[in-house]
Amino acid sequence: MENSNDLLVHLPCYRCDDFVVNDTKLGLVQKVREHLQNLENSAFTSDRHRKRKLLENSSLNSKLLKVNGSTTALCATGLRNLGNTCFMNAILQSLSNIQQFCCYFKELPAVELRNGKTAGRRTYHTRSQGDNNVSLVEEFRKTLCALWQGSQTAFSPESLFYVVWKIMPNFRGYQQQDAHEFMRYLLDHLHLELQGGFNGVSRSVILQENSNLSASNKCCINGASTVVTAIFGGILQNEVNCLICGTESRKFDPFLDLSLDIPSQFRNKRTKSQESGPMCTLRDCLRSFTDLEELDETELYMCHKCKKKQKSTKKFWIQKLPKVLCLHLKRFHWTAYLRNKVDTYVEFPLRGLDMKCYLLEPENSGPESCLYDLVAVVVHHGSGVGSGHYTAYAAHEGRWFHFNDSTVTLTDEETVGKAKAYILFYVERQAKPGAEKL
Repeated sequence: MENSNDLLVHLPCYRCDDFVVNDTKLGLVQKVREHLQNLENSAFTSDRHRKRKLLENSSLNSKLLKVNGSTTALCATGLRNLGNTCFMNAILQSLSNIQQFCCYFKELPAVELRNGKTAGRRTYHTRSQGDNNVSLVEEFRKTLCALWQGSQTAFSPESLFYVVWKIMPNFRGYQQQDAHEFMRYLLDHLHLELQGGFNGVSRSVILQENSNLSASNKCCINGASTVVTAIFGGILQNEVNCLICGTESRKFDPFLDLSLDIPSQFRNKRTKSQESGPMCTLRDCLRSFTDLEELDETELYMCHKCKKKQKSTKKFWIQKLPKVLCLHLKRFHWTAYLRNKVDTYVEFPLRGLDMKCYLLEPENSGPESCLYDLVAVVVHHGSGVGSGHYTAYAAHEGRWFHFNDSTVTLTDEETVGKAKAYILFYVERQAKPGAEKL
């Protein structure tokens, strides 16, 4: 029998009836096929890696937009959902687009770092908890910094959520929560923590030194003023009149947001296009909030002159408007057994919301001081407060974005205007330099 090595050299001269030669040839062909397959697989794998890398960068590439003929970066960053945390993400994205509020936190001065287990964390006094191991202000600051630096498509707010769990027990767990309730808890705790001093310097002193947040624009809620009350703080005048003796009682209530009922006559309307009856507007909700109201039997007023509870009327006036007017539409209400959602579309202006007619002393306000422009909208999608999904629309540098957890897309004013708003954020319009005062 011939040597197999010789057969490999003289393959063209094999005999067809030589089974050994035939077997060797088939083995060689198989090896050649395997080699070619490996090369093909290698090229395919390389191509897959290349395509995967392109897909991973597609979100970043999609952030390059053509605006006025030139390429510009989108910069906006999404927030990953950590398990039904869309309620938190929608609020964080809205607050991050309120420029004056956001910039304050991003520009907080550096503070002394600790040693040991908490090394690397900034030291803030958490007045509400008496606990220096965590800082809501610091984690909030880091989250805001991450949202507009443009280096990633989505940021995971795990550290902030951990602090929220620690200092806000109501939000522990992974069930759906109410976005408005979370916003109030968040602002209240930021306000309390910011009242503490650091490095021997009170934050209220730093606030006073900020020319954009002058003392005349501050509203104190639960102690010294902070950026929270300076931006969101307003004052209501609550007037109650006894219907028996006519005694009038007045008191001033500070607020960070106004919760507005959707008038009952509009609650059966489901869509914007429905033609039965007039469309509900934000002005209808504001008028319902400020109109004179007769209190029912469950809300009898304790009249100091009559020395007993009497029927009475109530009316709200706005004594001082905030820099950022936050309006919460009360879409959830309790029935006998469950909490229902009012799914009525409420028409709201994107520009020029005029609040002058709701002021206690409108004659003392300037021509521009009562006009507000929309900056963010939180929307609840679904049927119940314990279910559904939250997203947010927000304006940044003249463009509107839709924030849906980790996904951020460019949108337009028409789409924003069609949203069934749950929380609206309006920013006070700044008077133009040199404008004539009326």
